[in-house]
Amino acid sequence: MIDQDNINNLKSWPFKEAMQIVKKNGGLKNFKIPKKGFVLFQTGYGPSGLPHIGTFGEVVRTSMVKNALTSIVECPTRLITFSDDMDGLRKVPENVPNKDMLKEFLGKPLTSIPDPFEKFESFGHHNNAKLRSFLDNFNFDYEFVSSTEKYKNGDFNSTILNIFDNYQIILDIILPTLRAERKETYSPFLPISENSGQVLQVKIEEYKMDSKTIIYKDPSSHKLIETEVVNGKCKLQWKVDWAMRWMAFGVDYEMCGKDLTESVDLGSKICRSLDRKPPTNLIYEMFLDEKGEKISKSIGNGISVDEWLRYASPESLSLYMFQKPKSAKKLHFDVIPKTVDDYISHYNSYSNLDHLKKFDSPIWHIHAGHPKEFKTEINFNTLTNLVSISNSNNKKVIWSFINKYDKDLDQNNNPEFDRLIDFALNYYNDFILPKKQYKNINLDNKNVFLDILDVLENKISPNSTDEEIQTFLYEVGKKHNFENLKDFFKLVYQVLLGQEQGPRLGSFIKLFGVRETIDYIKKLIDN
Repeated sequence: MIDQDNINNLKSWPFKEAMQIVKKNGGLKNFKIPKKGFVLFQTGYGPSGLPHIGTFGEVVRTSMVKNALTSIVECPTRLITFSDDMDGLRKVPENVPNKDMLKEFLGKPLTSIPDPFEKFESFGHHNNAKLRSFLDNFNFDYEFVSSTEKYKNGDFNSTILNIFDNYQIILDIILPTLRAERKETYSPFLPISENSGQVLQVKIEEYKMDSKTIIYKDPSSHKLIETEVVNGKCKLQWKVDWAMRWMAFGVDYEMCGKDLTESVDLGSKICRSLDRKPPTNLIYEMFLDEKGEKISKSIGNGISVDEWLRYASPESLSLYMFQKPKSAKKLHFDVIPKTVDDYISHYNSYSNLDHLKKFDSPIWHIHAGHPKEFKTEINFNTLTNLVSISNSNNKKVIWSFINKYDKDLDQNNNPEFDRLIDFALNYYNDFILPKKQYKNINLDNKNVFLDILDVLENKISPNSTDEEIQTFLYEVGKKHNFENLKDFFKLVYQVLLGQEQGPRLGSFIKLFGVRETIDYIKKLIDN
């Protein structure tokens, strides 16, 4: 537990969110555990498409708040991941097979639609399994909850009946936010047609308060149908459904994307109108693809969790989610190297932080207060360039260069770094290699590289530091009158690495080896 005298000095957002929960329950000195016996966190998932990285982000961020809370007060907590799998399929996702088959089931609950992948009993079950699989891979402590099961088992019945008894109050909250034509047919209740099986958005002809039933006209049979509102015979409209869940479960905390701001506001008003407290909410900004468009699970744009994990560790992905949740962020492959290097930088500095500042470090939050041992001076950017200049995809070759630089570093005592090499190899082959454009050594620039050779052969010793090598290289650039030394380094990168930007050359040459760099430049001059 963190000393209570220091808690108000913590600045990281998970602690600020946790303190909102604490204040809502009596404050630090008088904190009271909710009557249900625990603080409940909820995340939501709409399984109309495959889970995407935003879904992961919501769970990891919520887990960070949950961990922060248990570090400042003694309190049992639970996290449920809720799947809205009783929702009707509104459109066919672009990133699934058998699209024509799915068109026949538009409007039906996701758990009543055949699985286009032909692996599970329904499309909803398939996507739920996919969600649980990748959450399990990250060892999240969560409980999965299915909307279909809760509705059909009657677990929501008492809350639904409370909503039914107060439907006019809820209409008064929702209707002012709707367009005129939508107001004509809007109801909190969406009956599920016994004829077509579809979730119907139809006008309710009558609310029968005594029998707790509604009467509507079925669009497929044109007959008036009476149905009960409980036991899975009706589903609630989205905004009302969300408020119903908050009340039925007693949710204390839930975050969501900026696009759901109005839904949070209306859901909170519904809770208060029924004398229930809405949860604490964090509204986070959206993830955008490389075009600046919102990432969508139905389109499949952006990066998937599996794709990120081909090029970087789960911890680096957690760092990306930790950073500035209230700022919109582009999520495309170019952000991965910087995020990995940021993670390494935070890890390298973590052990030197003051005791209190460690709690605000992303490393503390990513590892739930129990960081692993990991430290390296070699970053991801340098590794990908080492792969490039070594002209090898052989991991043993890469290790041979690294061990010349640091003979004490190996895959047994630092498995995290060993994984980093795998990621660098994958990223280099998929993104860097296809874009390489080498510049030849010619009469215009040959003297530059001859002078670099002179420095490496005559002024650098085995004991020279990275900084000393870098300083000598600066002198070469100044000697050849580059107006901007950036242009000098750009030329070196283009010749040696086939790209306009690269690592700090002093550090890179030290890693690759002075002798190896000399031989490489001589080979390029001879060609």
